Amino acid sequence: MSGPDPEIPDDRHRSRQRQLAGDLRALILAGDIGPDQRLPSTAELTRRYAVNNQTVTRALAILKAEGLVTGHRGRSVVSTRRRPAVVRAGHHPAPVTPGREAVTRLLDVGETGAPAQVARAFGIPDGDPVAVRHQMLVLDTEPAELIWTYHPTGIARGTALTENRRLRGGSPAVLAALGHPLRHAVDQVSVRPATVAEFIALQLTGDIPVLRQFRVAYTDGDRPIEVTVMIKAGQQFEIRYELPSPG
Repeated sequence: MSGPDPEIPDDRHRSRQRQLAGDLRALILAGDIGPDQRLPSTAELTRRYAVNNQTVTRALAILKAEGLVTGHRGRSVVSTRRRPAVVRAGHHPAPVTPGREAVTRLLDVGETGAPAQVARAFGIPDGDPVAVRHQMLVLDTEPAELIWTYHPTGIARGTALTENRRLRGGSPAVLAALGHPLRHAVDQVSVRPATVAEFIALQLTGDIPVLRQFRVAYTDGDRPIEVTVMIKAGQQFEIRYELPSPG
């Protein structure tokens, strides 16, 4: 048996099937394996990665669970047309990938103690009460994103922001009507493993990470007026940033 491909790192903390699934996933998402294109055969993958048939079968099962490939035992495996939804980096971005059905479900509305990062953004002590709206974005019937939107209680109490219903125009429309138009927002984006609760809620498979966006939106006078935490299923999204031309 030939040794492992020299370009594949020896990761002893990650199973070979997940390494193989990761390599194939990267090729699919980058377009090197296009929609409806056959993946390399089991025999080719066993030679290339120095693994057995069972490892290849398990790796392909991971990709099938993610909806990236389709096929049956003993038949060719092909890439599907499923790709991540592309979202614009802007306030309350919406999926722009054609053909993806997006529905936002309101899960809960109430008050909670401000998490540390939210408290720092608002300039209040940790644990002070803040209003929160908790939602889930569903793409093509699959949970794709968990969203928590926080507002200072001094602004939110007694307004539509604390009502258990969808908001026409979203929170920006409500804030603008209250005299607090959103002027700009700043995002911090990070990638990490999912928590147990996130893994369950987003119905993640395998070792798919989550994309975390922490957004602070400001009104006049550069006053922080809204904080949003978005936890996106890593395989479901790509974020598009549009930058102004220099000069």
